[in-house]
This record gives sequence, C-alpha cells and structure tokens, in this order.
Amino acid sequence: MTLERLGASLQQSIKKLLRLSSVDEAAVRELVRDLQRALLQSDVNVNLVLELSKRIQSRALGEEPPPGISRREHVVKVVYDELTRLLGEKPARIPVQPGKSSVIMLVGIQGSGKTTTAVKIASFLTRRGFKSAIVCADTYRPGALAQLKQLASQARIPVYGEEEAGNPVEIALRGVERFRREGYEAILIDTAGRHKDEVSLIEEMRQIWEAVKPDQVMMVIDGTIGQQAGVQAEAFHKATPLASITVAKLDGSARGGGALSAVAAVGAPIIFLGTGEKIEDLELFDPVRFVGRLLGMGDLKGLLERVREAEIAIPERKARDILSGRMTLEDLLEQLESVRKLGPLSKILKMIPGLSLNLPDEVARMGEEKFKAWKAIIQSMTPEERANPKILNTSRIRRIARGSGTSEREVKELLRQFEAFRKLAKSLRRKALPFKGLEKMAGKIPEGA
Repeated sequence: MTLERLGASLQQSIKKLLRLSSVDEAAVRELVRDLQRALLQSDVNVNLVLELSKRIQSRALGEEPPPGISRREHVVKVVYDELTRLLGEKPARIPVQPGKSSVIMLVGIQGSGKTTTAVKIASFLTRRGFKSAIVCADTYRPGALAQLKQLASQARIPVYGEEEAGNPVEIALRGVERFRREGYEAILIDTAGRHKDEVSLIEEMRQIWEAVKPDQVMMVIDGTIGQQAGVQAEAFHKATPLASITVAKLDGSARGGGALSAVAAVGAPIIFLGTGEKIEDLELFDPVRFVGRLLGMGDLKGLLERVREAEIAIPERKARDILSGRMTLEDLLEQLESVRKLGPLSKILKMIPGLSLNLPDEVARMGEEKFKAWKAIIQSMTPEERANPKILNTSRIRRIARGSGTSEREVKELLRQFEAFRKLAKSLRRKALPFKGLEKMAGKIPEGA
C-alpha cells in the first residue's frame, strides 16, 4: 500500500469511528483491526504494528477522556499520539549552524536518490540563508560529476569534483578544505552508491569518514523499498555510525511505512523527507505534522511555511470578504493562481486542518488540466457574470462553454465547486488559510459576519 493509500485508509478508519453515536469496546477493537490492516499493507514492521495496537487499545479503553472531550475525540487523539510516538515525537532540526562549517557525508546504496538528495538539501539550506556547497566523491559511476553539476546549477549550488577519476578519499579532503577556506557553512559530500554486502566499497566509505571527520554521516534511504531499509541501515551503521536519515522518493507512490519504521533500528533520527521530483520537494521531518497529514488533520505549520517562501499576500479587505463567504469567481481564479505557486493543489488543500477529512474526492483529484479548463471558463465570462454567478442561465452557460472550448457540463461543475469553495471559506473563518494575514484575520472576524 502506498503512503497516499495508507493515509486514505487511516482517514477512513477515523471517519468510521467519528460517525458512531457511541464508542464501546467493540468499536475500539474494530478501529485497531483497521489500523493494523492499513499499517501492515504499507509494509510497517509487524512487531511495531502489534506493539502500537496494544498501546492504542489499552489507552483507548483504560483512560478516561479529559473534561469536555468526548470518548470518540479521545480515541482519535490516542491514535494520533501513538503514531507520533512510533515515528519519534520531536521535530528534526536543521543540521548546520550559522558561521560554522558543517560537513555532512551522504551514504546509501546505488539508486537511492543520493545525488538528487544532496542538491535538494543544499538548496533547502541555501533558501534558509546558509552558504552551501557539494563535493562529488563518486568516482565509480559514469557521468556522476556531470549529473551533479547539472542538477546543482539549477539551484546555483557550487560543486567540487575532479574530471580524472582519482582517489575518492583525497578528492573528498580537497573539496572539503576548499569550501572551508571559502567560508561555506554546509558542505555535503556525495559519496558513491554501494551495496551493503560490497566489502571494498563499505571500507572506502569508512576511510572517507576517518580522513574527513565529517560532523555527521547521513544515510539516504529509498522510500519505496519498505522493510529492507532497516537491513541496509544496520549494515551501514556498523561501518560508519549514522547520525541521521533522509528518506527519499517519499511521494504518493512510495511504500513509506517500512522505511519510516525500520530506520528506528539504528536509533538515527529522520531529518529530511524527499516528497517529489523537484529540487524544492524536500522538508524537515516533523512526526506531529506527518501523522497529522496521514490522519487527515492537516499541516497548518507546513502550509504557512510554503506561503512564506512563495511570498503570497492578500489585501485585508479581500481576506475578510473571502472568509465571510463574499467571494467572486474572479477571487477564486486569483487565489487558485496564488495557491498553485505552493505546489499541487490537492496537496495544499489537504494541509488545511479540518479540511482533509471532508475534502470531496473530485476536489482532491483536481489537477493542472482541470485548473486550465476552469481558468478558460472564468475568462470567457463577462465581469458581471464573474461577480454574480447566480445570473448564469442555460443560454449564458452555453455561450461560455463555446467561448472557452469546454462543455456545458464543465461550466456547471465549476459553478458547483465555486459554491462549495465559498461555503468552505466561510466555515473556516476561525482557521488560518494559505495567505499572509489570514492566520490573524481568521480569529478576528465575528461569527455572524
């Protein structure tokens, strides 16, 4: 089961519980069975699943809910708490310090996505004000240096490498010394991919570690490989103590449950998650936020971080209108354009607390083609029609469909979704939304506005 399907299964289990009029022992046991099935299908270690199940069942049946909290809500909180505990309760910290050169040696098997991850991490740190560079110590893979330079150039990250294949240990030393002299704060060493059973390559990795004395060794694990991640991590940990883990390729297609649980075997915390193919698709691992998204509880903190990076702003008056349900089709188009800067629309919507569990499937699946059709439809309307969609009768809808190259059905679908968005915005008046200023506005607008 993919991470995306794991999240959907967990949310479905939570929804089923929340629909019950009362929660008894049978309901808790059914929830636990649903959770077990979802986690095992996502390749989470069976012993961890059993341990997790026992804790959830024991707390859900044995603890009294706090005052003002229903039994249903308490059980959901127990699930949330225990999943967070499974993954580690503290959020990861950026592994570098301002004004100090920190050397991070990346290791992993061939094909784990290590080179791409090196660029992602360097870009992530650069965007946060750290002077970052990469040393290419991979002298085995043909074109390794060229690939690294090509990727790094997209993010304007400097790379040290030597065209003539030499001693990787000496190349790593020269690259680190150069970037230290030049005052770089984050120096990443991209080593050659190796197999856990390749004795000579594992030994070379140990030699680089002993010679360079990096501040930490970070293992890059392919999020699609499931429980093999634990076996790999233990083998690498014996050669060079692993200080941290980055899980790469952890998008909707990854069987990430195994990787996220199995790396606990070496006691190294997960620092970064690679969530897509683009250079910016990397995030610090925060168990609380991660579990919140899996369970459909949103990730407001992550959403607002994306907003700050994209520098999206909205006038206060327009924010008040939108949160009060007074929005036009022009507003909808403008805000969808803004939100697109943050990433795929379905991902952004699911990060809003309280929305994921109630998000219609057709909205969650809305992709680029859907957006283009909506844009064409809205632009084919008159200013009066955009401001007041209620005047759109059959003949107007037919004209708009012809003008936008879409069908009447698509025009009507847009109008239905617009009404849903309008009601949703109004219902979220007390919750932060993905625009600067709205997190403050949401708590100020009176309920009857």
